Amino acid sequence: MAEALLTLEGVHTYIGQYHILQGVDFTVPRGTMTVLLGRNGAGKTTTLRTIMGLWKPSRGKVIFDGAEIGGRATPDIALAGIAYVPESMGVFADLTVRENMVLAAQKGAPDAARLEWIFGFFPALKRFWTHPAGVLSGGQKQMLSIARAVVEPRRLILIDEPTKGIAPAIIENMIRAFTELKRDETTILLVEQNFRFAQALGDWAVVMDDGRIVHRETMAELSADTATQTRLLGLSLETHG
Repeated sequence: MAEALLTLEGVHTYIGQYHILQGVDFTVPRGTMTVLLGRNGAGKTTTLRTIMGLWKPSRGKVIFDGAEIGGRATPDIALAGIAYVPESMGVFADLTVRENMVLAAQKGAPDAARLEWIFGFFPALKRFWTHPAGVLSGGQKQMLSIARAVVEPRRLILIDEPTKGIAPAIIENMIRAFTELKRDETTILLVEQNFRFAQALGDWAVVMDDGRIVHRETMAELSADTATQTRLLGLSLETHG
């Protein structure tokens, strides 16, 4: 296994009175895609939000490239090189596509070559460059959300169900974009219900249940083991997506 870029050690997170993460332990190897799987309500989104500092762990450690980041402010975590694509997409509807991208670029105006690379996967963003993001379709907003996360090279990208409600043609473009990111050794932690998408890209599979990590193996191993899929997830992964 490659050296870990991200490690969670015994992470507990409460939301109000609810104890959501109950001692989460796993690693994300550098330069790979790790897919976080589990039934609805298992704690997958809370895990991403805890890593990003949107929820504070009550105990345990979140270690990014050797440094403890658990409890740090979200802007500081972003400056360390972590980007987050939430399930809600989080685009600024009243701002243009261009303005959304400029805000996401930490170094000022987005690099022109990087933008052309992004437009190659998501051409609608170029077409709507000067339009308010609020006029985009759901799939186009998801394109924009992902594009903002990769407008500059990031060391780690956290992505929460990017294919939810998205047309198959856009999903294929996402697969191409994430494949290119992996070639550049970008590390990705993905929460995804569309198993065909996860299977096409994933290197490692980590399964959550009731706020804990209950299984970890390569994506290839999990893909070939329908008995483990059914036991851990309640159904064969071939029925997902």
